[in-house]
Amino acid sequence: MAKLLIIDDERAIRSTLREILEYENYEVEDIDNGVDGLDLIKKKKYDLVLCDIKMNKMDGMEVLEQALAHSPDLPFIMISGHGTVETAIEASKKGAFDFISKPPDLNRLLITVRNALDRGTLVTETKVLKRKVSKTRDILGSSENINKIKETIERVAPTEARVLITGANGSGKELVARWLHEKSHRSESPLIEVNCAAIPSELIESELFGHEKGSFTSAVKQRIGKFELANGGTLFLDEIGDMSLSAQAKVLRALQEHKITRVGGEKELEVNVRVLAATNKDLMKEIEDGNFRMDLYHRLNVINIHVPHLTERREDIPEIALSFLEDICKDYGMPVKNISDAGMVALQNLPWTGNVRELHNMIERLIILSDKIITEHDVRAFANPGGGTNIGAATPGSNGSTATSVPATNYDKFNNFQDYKDHAEREFIKFKLEKNNWNVSKTADDIDIQRSHLYSKIEKFGLKRVTE
Repeated sequence: MAKLLIIDDERAIRSTLREILEYENYEVEDIDNGVDGLDLIKKKKYDLVLCDIKMNKMDGMEVLEQALAHSPDLPFIMISGHGTVETAIEASKKGAFDFISKPPDLNRLLITVRNALDRGTLVTETKVLKRKVSKTRDILGSSENINKIKETIERVAPTEARVLITGANGSGKELVARWLHEKSHRSESPLIEVNCAAIPSELIESELFGHEKGSFTSAVKQRIGKFELANGGTLFLDEIGDMSLSAQAKVLRALQEHKITRVGGEKELEVNVRVLAATNKDLMKEIEDGNFRMDLYHRLNVINIHVPHLTERREDIPEIALSFLEDICKDYGMPVKNISDAGMVALQNLPWTGNVRELHNMIERLIILSDKIITEHDVRAFANPGGGTNIGAATPGSNGSTATSVPATNYDKFNNFQDYKDHAEREFIKFKLEKNNWNVSKTADDIDIQRSHLYSKIEKFGLKRVTE
């Protein structure tokens, strides 16, 4: 049941509105002045407020402004016996949902209340969905190194200290940056990420600081830079060791003065940004080689968080692997597969040159190419699809027999991992169908997916039974 508050200094209006709204099954409270009404809004949770404009003690417009400063998503319907177009426009500019003149028309009032409540519900649902979509993955593991990182995040995140995150590619530096933002006072503001290694040196300044129209040949319109977009929030400069020296000088100035200037512009713009940076390079060596500024290094390195290589925390691999296994199986719409104890040990003993990112890809590959239980043999067979392991060799089946699984593959023909994954999935399903004499029900049960899902795969890959 929606909870409504009426703020009006006329008893007759309050009584009439309350009677109408309670008849429509709304829970209603009323108060005769803006000061007490504002106090109620701060203490209780309301779904909608109907507020008079001309009142003693506090004007309705002032109530509106202060209430929305406290609860930005609270719908307000303003009511006045001296309604003018100018008043309605002013109320709308200050954030009111609608404006109704006294005496209110019953039908219009109920429609407006319903629409305002619907809008409030949509705003709330949208925020919930956004939180779900952008939910930051947990930092998995309980090793000493990871526990130390988690403790550091808890201490540092609520401060304004700049943080330099170091570690090898794929180790999880971005995840650390996201949690620093999530646990900070800026979490409601944007986290803007910039991959400095992916942007050409001649464009990095425009990317960071924006540019004015006509500032260079392709500048056909004004562009807002990442510093401005992150204003009030957090800017994450990933792979900052690859940033050009000229851009480094401007970043240093922005950190020192909290001001930026767009490329081709003259006006200084103030920015309130917390900067987090990450790199896989040894910045001290880069400084010695003349590729990185010492003064910028010290500006960024207030707090240093080093993310260890996966091989330095092998005891965390089971927890990470099982989490990936569950997430990927859910994404694929299939029952969660299991990894045998020997298979898990084999995973822990791999070199993991690609770190956690490689482990994620490996688990996805195993889900596609393995049976219900991922075995030690599966791990060894599919560990290095582009290397020395021959997936197409004769391999022992689960019953100890030898069976030819996936044909030998020329990996040069694949443009990306998705292409390879589709190819491997097609060959695997084709092999299982032929093994089960194209009995779809048996095959679906064999590879542990729904029959309708298997039919979709057969259609997707254009698989057909070959009859002699």
